[in-house]
Amino acid sequence: MADATTTPAAPLRIAMLSYYLPSGSKIGVGFQAHELATELARRGHHVDMFSDCPPVPGAAYGHRHVAMSGSLRTFRFASALRRQDYSTYDVLHAHGDDYWMWRRRAPVHVRTVHGSCFEEARHIRGAKEKLRMLLLGFTEVLASVVADRVVVVSPQTRKWVPRSHDVIPNGVDTTRFTAGDDAGRADHPVILFVGTWHGRKRGKDLAAAFLRDVRPHVPDAELWMVTRDAPVDPGPGIRVLGRLSDAELADAYRRAWVFCLPSSYEGFGIPYAEAMASGLPVVATPNVGARYVSDEGRAAVLAELDDLGRALAALLQDAPRRAAVSAAGLARSRTFSLTAVADAYERLYRRTARGRPTGPDRTPAPAVQQHGDPT
Repeated sequence: MADATTTPAAPLRIAMLSYYLPSGSKIGVGFQAHELATELARRGHHVDMFSDCPPVPGAAYGHRHVAMSGSLRTFRFASALRRQDYSTYDVLHAHGDDYWMWRRRAPVHVRTVHGSCFEEARHIRGAKEKLRMLLLGFTEVLASVVADRVVVVSPQTRKWVPRSHDVIPNGVDTTRFTAGDDAGRADHPVILFVGTWHGRKRGKDLAAAFLRDVRPHVPDAELWMVTRDAPVDPGPGIRVLGRLSDAELADAYRRAWVFCLPSSYEGFGIPYAEAMASGLPVVATPNVGARYVSDEGRAAVLAELDDLGRALAALLQDAPRRAAVSAAGLARSRTFSLTAVADAYERLYRRTARGRPTGPDRTPAPAVQQHGDPT
């Protein structure tokens, strides 16, 4: 008779909650919820996504449309989620909006906090948006009390979450974001940016630094901006690429020479990890997410906004240093492979269902060579 410990675990039925999805929003939480649901469904679990956004074309998981309209939709969405039936699921995994679920609706209730709205309120502009972020911050506190297990995506996020159990980073599909060779790079220096022109991503500030400090020293350099809110003509050497498909974005990472995202705040910063997995050296401002993803600057170049342009110009002109930063970033990116992240959540779901003690998950991440990770 086979040892019971070797018997494959039964697939789980997972209800995943995310107001945002890539089909209707550029918010990073939606992309991460989609990626995790896709990986879990690929492993044989039954996953249904409860969302206000329409289904993602070709998604491997189910979709339950909780449609909203009018004002205060994110707050009303949380109320609407209370009226859904989760009784057939083994796991309720929320990426937000579960703060009214005080009574148990599934055997396991997990909440992932992707950053801090309190922290974001410090950096966002406009009194109305600051108030909205503060209110959402209080919902994160409520949600941390409601859930069985509370996950934060970086250790620094814990300072804003009064009750958290585990740190599980966001995940990058390392079968899609892969390192090429130098032959695939553009034939001239290219800096890649992924974010917004306005707001905390500070695309406008990066463009100014590029024109002021990069172009005079590297005249053939270009800044490629994956953004939808930039001016039509932001300046010489700046190309606005708009929104790219997944394949086009992965190709842009492989063709660029350097990646830069100078955000004032990131709870994690998925683009940093995507760039590192693509073998692209990263330059960032020392926000919370960039510091964590870069291992406090050991796997990237961190520079304050005023020094950003000079740091970029220096890196573009120093091939050996670019190669060293690229290698460090690629090694660091393995910590954030989507397979390792999904493994951690599977362990968390099953450990919580068995009623094990609620201490932090200290199980090492699985070997990155699994499921197509780079070696």
